[in-house]
Amino acid sequence: MTDISVKAAGLELKNPIIIGSCGFTETVENIKKLEEAGAGAVVLKSLFEEQIMSDAYDTMGEVKSMFSHPELEDYVKYFEEKDAVGKYLDLIRQAKAAVSIPVIASINCGSFDKWVQFSSEIEKAGADALEINLYLLPSDPGNGEHTYMTTAMDISREVKKHISIPFTLKLGYYSDTLSRDLLTLSRSDVSGLVLFNRPFYPDIDIETEKIKGGYAYSSPAEISTSLRWIAILSDFAETDLIAATGVHSEKGIIKQILAGAKAVQMTSTLYLNSFSVIQRSLDELKSWMKRKGYKSLNDFRGKLSRKDHAIYDRVQFLRRGKEE
Repeated sequence: MTDISVKAAGLELKNPIIIGSCGFTETVENIKKLEEAGAGAVVLKSLFEEQIMSDAYDTMGEVKSMFSHPELEDYVKYFEEKDAVGKYLDLIRQAKAAVSIPVIASINCGSFDKWVQFSSEIEKAGADALEINLYLLPSDPGNGEHTYMTTAMDISREVKKHISIPFTLKLGYYSDTLSRDLLTLSRSDVSGLVLFNRPFYPDIDIETEKIKGGYAYSSPAEISTSLRWIAILSDFAETDLIAATGVHSEKGIIKQILAGAKAVQMTSTLYLNSFSVIQRSLDELKSWMKRKGYKSLNDFRGKLSRKDHAIYDRVQFLRRGKEE
């Protein structure tokens, strides 16, 4: 019998497919459909402090046109946050009541105290776990060395003091000491590392000469970055590794587990191929395992990690065969 269940980042999952934070996971209706489609867990659409503040400033502009008050800004920010966080906590409660799979909350904050505040409220609302969505672009040449890792460690250490549910760090890959940083983070209080957060890609419209967002969805080819680092870290990391970006089918799932991942996140493929891709991927995963003689995911996890395959360190192309 083929067993595709897995324990990843402190959660018991019936299969390794976790639906990543996206528009599909911000309504209970869709979360129920994702469970019916076969998902092992869902990560709710992230609660962004930056978005709350942006909405507050928009509201403030409208209110200021009617009257002014010296404490107006504080009032508007308070009520915008209270409303946004309240709705998010309601989503957690409703999702937990509607599905049996793990419901993982996700937050992205700009101020240190909000990481702790939001985390505590999320645990009280009943979330099974928390994903700390932390992506910092090292674009400021004035920042000191290891700023990203220091920030991640500080947040992890403080959050751990206030919640008991498992929590993961979903990270970006911009760092000149990435391998060491990730290994250090794996030894902290986190239950897992999600590698990697897909960034916003800026683009330019040459007709309007304005900046716009680039293509929103990943492609299967984008699996390479997380695949490389999962393979490099899997033999040394002291926490579970969850692969994200570029996993579009059973092939991506199998590749990441061979590299050493405990589970994977799927997002873009749901938009491109519908929810049916979940069950199709699971069926094909089982079929592949039977054909290969594997009875569980542990039988082949990490089989192609970096330990015996130095090719993961290669960044230059190597010519194969004779020149034409």
